[in-house]
Amino acid sequence: MAVAHMGLVGVGTMGSALALNMAENGHDVALYNLDSSTIDALIDRAGDLAPRLSKADSIEALVASMPTPRAILMMVPAGDPVDQTIDALLPHLAPGDTIIDGGNSDFRDTQARVKRVEDAGFRFLGVGVSGGEEGARKGPSMMVGGSPEAWEPIQPILEAIAAKYEGSPCVAHLGTDGAGHFVKTVHNGIEYADMQLIAEVYGLLRDGEGLQAEQIAPLFHTWNEGRLQSYLVEITGHVLDAKDPKTGQALVDVIVDQAGQKGTGRWTVIEAIRMGQSASIIEAAVGARVLSSERETRRIAAPILTPAGVEEYGLRFDERELEAALFTARILAYAQGFRILKAADEEFGWGLDYARIAEIWRAGCIIRSSLLDDIATAFRGDLPGGRLVLSDHFAPLLTQNVGALRRIVSAAVLRGLPVPALSSALSWFDEIRQERGTADVIQGMRDYFGAHSFERLDEEGSHHGPWAKD
Repeated sequence: MAVAHMGLVGVGTMGSALALNMAENGHDVALYNLDSSTIDALIDRAGDLAPRLSKADSIEALVASMPTPRAILMMVPAGDPVDQTIDALLPHLAPGDTIIDGGNSDFRDTQARVKRVEDAGFRFLGVGVSGGEEGARKGPSMMVGGSPEAWEPIQPILEAIAAKYEGSPCVAHLGTDGAGHFVKTVHNGIEYADMQLIAEVYGLLRDGEGLQAEQIAPLFHTWNEGRLQSYLVEITGHVLDAKDPKTGQALVDVIVDQAGQKGTGRWTVIEAIRMGQSASIIEAAVGARVLSSERETRRIAAPILTPAGVEEYGLRFDERELEAALFTARILAYAQGFRILKAADEEFGWGLDYARIAEIWRAGCIIRSSLLDDIATAFRGDLPGGRLVLSDHFAPLLTQNVGALRRIVSAAVLRGLPVPALSSALSWFDEIRQERGTADVIQGMRDYFGAHSFERLDEEGSHHGPWAKD
């Protein structure tokens, strides 16, 4: 099958970086953007790559300038702009052409768009792209969903521009319709959790021990040389090292403590609940970002709700225990994410390869970490109950290190320091290992007030309690 010719709609930060990446890997790219000056600026700074970039003044001109088969990559904001771009493209396409959505779209929207575009006689791919601007330029991790027929003419291009891990491209066709965008959504949910866990450890050192950013940074640099090695731990050290050029203070100390979000973490939680799965660590991370936005409420509440007898500082953490606690919680966050992927695969029949997903996350993406090799190995081996936490590799690590997580969370709670994600990770671990839980009394209450019935341990069928009233 012939390799597609590339067009790109949406020449913003990510679109520009991907265009240069494709040009550098030998592909001509036709460009269209509502603000055409953005394309002019890109071509001006492209240097030797400029001859591979061409400007179109309209969608129609973009399509007309390209030989078939065409692939038009949309790098536009999720939602209506995607549908509007599809509407503009469809009248000008030819059989064999493919539309690619490279934004952070809701996978359910992607499912609908695949059907719509295929019904019109063309092809559609939903591609999750991770790595930010630097990844897009130097090699992102990409998660592809759509038909195999749509993937084949695009595969050589995406493999060429993808990040490489030991020579292997960090891109894969994961399944039909919305598979790629769903995997990217869960990737972002894990990202939310990991960032929150790191922030909580930073908060314990800042607010528990009273350390300054410059004192905390070396710890993250050290951790990044061990089993916590990851992009997010690495950049945390750099963030804490940075000085504000205006004041000379640590830059982190002048940043407003209000985290933004674009919705993918929330989508992960919503889909987990829809599928009957626990995403408690990710949910805690999303909730923490929401509460961070209520700065005025927190300012008013601080003197009113501070418990009596709680000292401002005075905690002393063993650095090895902090490392073990973060390591344990990170494993549990990944485990929740992969369980959500499994639930979605069971519902939609995508045939997800969990080991391959872990492998394409090893380079280029935001959650790349040394854990992912072991996760891939675990999924290729015997996995009791399909659960990552029960693998021969991870189960011993969790039982050996969870004591540190328990002690860190206990110290934080007793001192009144918020650790929503760390404590959620610990609670989830304790829940999953509890052979007999407490849902028996919940079922009893449900039957009492609503006659919902319950199952018995010693008999089959549905049963009611003796509390029926006349």
